[in-house]
Parts: sequence; structure tokens; C-alpha cells
Amino acid sequence: MSALPSSIPTVVVTPSAAADAYAKVGRGESDPIGSSFGATLERAVAGAIQTGHEADGQSMQAIAGAGNITQVVTALTHAELVMQTATAVRDRVVQAYQDIMKMPI
Repeated sequence: MSALPSSIPTVVVTPSAAADAYAKVGRGESDPIGSSFGATLERAVAGAIQTGHEADGQSMQAIAGAGNITQVVTALTHAELVMQTATAVRDRVVQAYQDIMKMPI
């Protein structure tokens, strides 16, 4: 059974790493791979879509009789978790937008 690659990066943030990141922002330095919020969001959405396609592929193989049921269940569970995460992030963004719009000027 092959493990599915995680499309959501896991990052451990230490106080020194956070201080270094804030210092880079203060100096106007940027990450060469485009670590802006928009670029990060775009990569996350692309990863979520790719996870859905992989789960679909595993399901189609199982329907055709060529797939391993364990891999199918794992792929579908992973896709479900990614969708729940994306929905939670969307809900938080919408709530933040609504909170900002309620602020008096």
C-alpha cells in the first residue's frame, strides 16, 4: 500500500523561525517561491483539487475491479479531510470579512 502524499504542508514554527520571518518582512525581503497569501491559497486549492482527482481515480479503479479497497478508502478519507479543511478555512475567511465590514469607520 502506498501512502498518499500530503497536499497540505505541515510546518513547525519555532520562536526563532518566527522572529527570522518577521525580520525578513521588516527588511522587505520576500521568499523567491512566492509565499504571498494569494500564492499559498492557490497552491492549497490546487492540492485539494488534485487530492479529489486522485480519490476519483482510485474509485474508478475499484469499480473496474483493479483497485485495492484499502487504497480507495484511504484516498477517499484523505479527500474528505482536505474538503473539510478547505470548508473550515473558507468559513473563517467569510467570518473575518463580515467582521471587518461591521467595523465603524
